Amino acid sequence: MDVGLTVGDSLERTERTIEGFDLAELSVGEGRDPDEIDVDRLETILADADADLCVHLPFKQVVVTPVPEINDAIVDYLSRLLEWAGTADAEKAVLHGTARNPHDTDLRPVFADQLEAIGTAAADADVELVVENVGHQKRGLPLTVLGDLAHETETAVCFDVGHAYMEDGDDGVDRFCSQYGDLVSHLHVHDARSRGDTHLPIGAGEIDYSVVTDHLAGFDGTVAVEVFTDDVTLLRDTARRARTALESDS
Repeated sequence: MDVGLTVGDSLERTERTIEGFDLAELSVGEGRDPDEIDVDRLETILADADADLCVHLPFKQVVVTPVPEINDAIVDYLSRLLEWAGTADAEKAVLHGTARNPHDTDLRPVFADQLEAIGTAAADADVELVVENVGHQKRGLPLTVLGDLAHETETAVCFDVGHAYMEDGDDGVDRFCSQYGDLVSHLHVHDARSRGDTHLPIGAGEIDYSVVTDHLAGFDGTVAVEVFTDDVTLLRDTARRARTALESDS
């Protein structure tokens, strides 16, 4: 299991915080074209830290709309980002599971088609696509719907523990992991409170991480600490707590 850190789109933050972590998850395409990224500097930062690269595709870009031409353009744009990710030797690319109207059941088979097309582009770039649960957000597909569509399309999942908690509490974490845990290749770990999606250090919120242990102990995928702070001590403490939860045999 490799434990890393989400770093937004900032190489400065990456350089300040990545030491001691196994990977950096860099955001691309959300207002900053990846062609503007100083790849030489990125490679140097990662090499100095002995860290690998994952990327996060645009947060606000939905996967599917009711308009075929827009859907085609979405696939084309994400394919270009994935091609860049491949040239940067990224291992995985995180995609938010979103739709223009996530409650429109007619869009769900179209979402599956979009996901398969994006997954093909990722495979062509030698990058693993992982679809992330964001059902607590306005355009996010509900947990079970996302799990079913990921299973149907054989797409790996980035399971965001805090997002699942915000959507349906510890029960949501438990239910998703029990039904779809075999699909999880990448994890986002942080803590949360019912008042909002605050991305706190583990232990500072309300999530019962023993639920994660019950289902994912022995996890051998990748993990990204997604805590909204540059305090390296807090980031490393969350990484330690995540390792404790996921490496436990109990």
